[in-house]
Amino acid sequence: MRHFFGLLVGLVMTAVLLFGGGWAAQEAAASATALTGESGPRIWTMLGVMAAIGLLFGLVVAGRISPMATFVPSMVLLSWNVVYALDVGRAGGLLSDVVSLHQDLAPIARGMGLLLAGGVYALLGVALFVPVLMPSRWARRPRGDDDDYERSQDQGYY
Repeated sequence: MRHFFGLLVGLVMTAVLLFGGGWAAQEAAASATALTGESGPRIWTMLGVMAAIGLLFGLVVAGRISPMATFVPSMVLLSWNVVYALDVGRAGGLLSDVVSLHQDLAPIARGMGLLLAGGVYALLGVALFVPVLMPSRWARRPRGDDDDYERSQDQGYY
């Protein structure tokens, strides 16, 4: 059951990294080119989305949910980077599939393209894959009721 829950968390994490990160990257690129010096609500929203993505990323990587929570997004991000390295046009075609879902997703697809071309998705994919290699992440948590040893009746000298 723990791994099924981890799979669901991994799917949510994948969507957050792709769509939320793509939107925030597009907004950051647009506000970086403007450089008007004013901080409007869109900039604060973008920074809040980036902070929320970073918090969720940290919780998934450091938490003991399940290794599936990091394995799913790492495989999506790393496989997309392999496709990008082998054939840039095909990786761009995947972005056009995102736009074909709904026209309002076009800025998100541009942001996803920026993150893919900049190598951010490769970096995140490797960072998400490292916890999968830890054997302790796959093991069940130890129970608190250890009956394997007996407590000593001696009080000791402390």
